[in-house]
Amino acid sequence: MAVAGILNIPKLPLFSSLPLRKQSRPLSISIKASNSQTSTKEEENPSFSSSSSSSSSSSTTSTATTFAPPPNFKPPEPKPFAIRPDKTWDVVGASLALFFRLGTGVFVSGYSASLVSEKEIPPGQYSLELGGSKVKETSKIGRRPEKPIEIYEFEGCPFCRKVREIVAVLDIDVLFYPCPKNGPNFRPKVAQMGGKQQFPYMVDPNTGVAMYESDDIIKYLVEKYGDGSVPFMLSLGLLTTLTAGFAMIGRMGRGNSYTPSKLPPKPLEIWSYEGSPFCKIIREVLVELELPHIQRSCARGSPKRQILYEKAGHFQVPYLEDPNTGVQMFESAEIVEYLRATYAQ
Repeated sequence: MAVAGILNIPKLPLFSSLPLRKQSRPLSISIKASNSQTSTKEEENPSFSSSSSSSSSSSTTSTATTFAPPPNFKPPEPKPFAIRPDKTWDVVGASLALFFRLGTGVFVSGYSASLVSEKEIPPGQYSLELGGSKVKETSKIGRRPEKPIEIYEFEGCPFCRKVREIVAVLDIDVLFYPCPKNGPNFRPKVAQMGGKQQFPYMVDPNTGVAMYESDDIIKYLVEKYGDGSVPFMLSLGLLTTLTAGFAMIGRMGRGNSYTPSKLPPKPLEIWSYEGSPFCKIIREVLVELELPHIQRSCARGSPKRQILYEKAGHFQVPYLEDPNTGVQMFESAEIVEYLRATYAQ
């Protein structure tokens, strides 16, 4: 689980760390991130490879597997603010987090918005339209990491959620390595790198810094890539951790445990942000299938909303780009089906 006894508080049954045994056999997974800017232009994908040939591993590497879209696959048309009827309760459950966390992770740092006339927004510029007016949104983001920050975590962990929230607030693109329980690849890798299986675990290839402890990671990120101040809802100690745990009630158990899958040669890319219930549903599946993915953070106020708008001709999240199959698609329910059909064993 995540950090136990954080802030020197007594361990709570819901949030306490679980003793985990380290892998006794050496690991041969190698991870490499690309040198590319993350805030204003497209990046080349970080690459990673697995040379593990152990027959006991339940993950199949790309050297033995060819990845292709499901038969007769066709990306769905985007449907803004629409919920597929069979997914209504999934979205409702994922939305409970907004209540418990007071919208943390929905807005980029320094966010502000104002209603302006349509004439004030140039043609081709992304903006939200409300009753004949448009919403002009601005934010204040800090310096961008040259290489993507790498974070090892899993969806059903309140400590990991705290770090994902600050990633959205700072508008940082991150290479996530999912670490579901019983995952054969990245949980053991964390123990190899840091000495224990504890989450979240962050590696900043720009500075060489690697660390455990969610509060320490948050402090590091705001000092390095923000204005140095921790957002209010992430500065409340035990209350932050409790509300982050309560935020998972509507999706309890999702995004926790490993589903046997095929490890692709390149990380997937997902345009999303922590505060979106539609994005949360996708993240759960990415974690369960242990699929590394670059998250293009695009909370409200992010300049990357304009980038996606120009790239896809429309802004809506989640938006998946799979370099292993060439698939690009909107719509959370269909993305879930695509991921399972393509990568689940």
